[in-house]
Amino acid sequence: MDNMKLAKLLFPDVKLTPEDLELKYPPRDLPEGARVTRFAPSPTGYLHIGGLFGALTDVLVAKASQGVSYLRIEDTDKKREIDDGVSAIIKGFDAFGVEFDEGVTGFGTEKGDYGPYTQSQRVEIYHAVAKRMVENGLAYPCFCTAEELSALREQQEAEGALIRGYFGKYAKCRELSLEEIEENLAAGKPWVLRFRSQGSEDKRITFEDLIRGKIEMPENIIDEVLLKSDGIPTYHFAHVCDDHFMRTTHVIRGEEWLSSVPKHIAMFKACGYKVPKYVHTAQVMKFDDETGDKRKLSKRKDPEAAVSYFVEKGFPREAVIEYLLTLLNSNFEDWRRANPEADAMDFPFNLKKMGASGCLFDLLKLTDVSKNIISRMKAGDIYARVAEWTKDYAPDFHKTFTADPAFSTAILNIDREVPKPRKDIAKWDEVEDYLAYFFNEPQADPALLPERVSPADAKAIVAAYLPVYDPAEDKDAWFARLKTLCPDLGFCPEVKEYKKNPEAFKGHVGDVSSVVRLAVTGRTNTPDLCTIMQLLGKEKVSARLNAFAAKL
Repeated sequence: MDNMKLAKLLFPDVKLTPEDLELKYPPRDLPEGARVTRFAPSPTGYLHIGGLFGALTDVLVAKASQGVSYLRIEDTDKKREIDDGVSAIIKGFDAFGVEFDEGVTGFGTEKGDYGPYTQSQRVEIYHAVAKRMVENGLAYPCFCTAEELSALREQQEAEGALIRGYFGKYAKCRELSLEEIEENLAAGKPWVLRFRSQGSEDKRITFEDLIRGKIEMPENIIDEVLLKSDGIPTYHFAHVCDDHFMRTTHVIRGEEWLSSVPKHIAMFKACGYKVPKYVHTAQVMKFDDETGDKRKLSKRKDPEAAVSYFVEKGFPREAVIEYLLTLLNSNFEDWRRANPEADAMDFPFNLKKMGASGCLFDLLKLTDVSKNIISRMKAGDIYARVAEWTKDYAPDFHKTFTADPAFSTAILNIDREVPKPRKDIAKWDEVEDYLAYFFNEPQADPALLPERVSPADAKAIVAAYLPVYDPAEDKDAWFARLKTLCPDLGFCPEVKEYKKNPEAFKGHVGDVSSVVRLAVTGRTNTPDLCTIMQLLGKEKVSARLNAFAAKL
């Protein structure tokens, strides 16, 4: 067959050549060993936590090698695309501080010299490469209808074919003559462009996966579709063209793409391109609540599968990134202990430290990480973040919380800048309840009194404390004052002394302070009570003490 004539017949308007593209997208000028990575989602308007996991890997691998990471939008599958699906993805990355060096930056915006970074804007590139493949006898038009392809699958099933797909004797259009092709085109028959595979059923390929080591798989024999009937490329073909001309060195993606490696390697080689290094990451898993078994995080079943969940709940972005890093690299926690103040993004990420099996996403562990991180934050930083978060997700509380910034910040600073700060808050949606008694009158429930304190004793404690309550006292003086009340009330002023002879007392000074805490806050557990009372002021504290006594 005259392949040059066929190429002109199929692509009469394509003047761009692969040589032109090599000049337009030259090899990158980067240090030796620098890695170029890409994250390439579809614009579905949904960023999965597994996507954030993968993107973080891409960014850190590039950063650790002084390379380049970029964001490419793969919008060749129009059935999955939603209007402005890109913005939700960008918003998700922005929320967690994951920033690429190049690529799409928003709806219709991008940065970098290797674009466009959206596949639907790169059609001329794919057509230039496709035309060259036809010229080289490595691609051909296929006119099979959907009905014919369905019949082919049924035939393969009936014959018990071990491999299913368009190949060998089943590839009906592979050996069409130029005349037959011309007739079909003249008749207006729709066509797709297929890869003319050079693979053999009895041969195997080996490649090195940087996480899983050496892998051996059957050689590709399928004549995959390169261009669909509308001229848009398939994922497989676009991936090969884009990763070559964007000069990707490492393709990092989920393990579900492992089975596609033979066809991708075959296409890279057919185009004369260097095959990139492949890295297939483990899926993000969780324990199923019903079965107790591990399973993949599900978009349908698990709200935490979407990164928007963590934004809406108010997890600090540092906590989510920190937790993901513990899943990504086994030595992260050791590094963090040695570098407690360092930015997590400065972690020297190593692909070889990634596990090959599914990593378990545990919300309880994330919550613990988040509590630790928030406990180390300055009160002013927390105030700013809560104010920002409540503006979108708790507007009523936002008005209350921001009415007096100094007051709210002072509340958040209780027991904060101390050797062992409290770890009460894990995410911003907990703050409203955590601070409720500062802004609303507490409904102190006498049923929450310490077991050693009767309602009558509680009433006596409040009655004895009210006349001597002095908001000017510091923490030590305040607690000393409570101790002076204990003997007359039948309580021991020293906890150690009480433990030696509990039968001699109703309780100890801790029980007395618990009564005051319950009356003032409605809670049995709070930060430093003396500071809380100072912030509330004498009038409000006295009123709450009296109101509680009336309930008894």
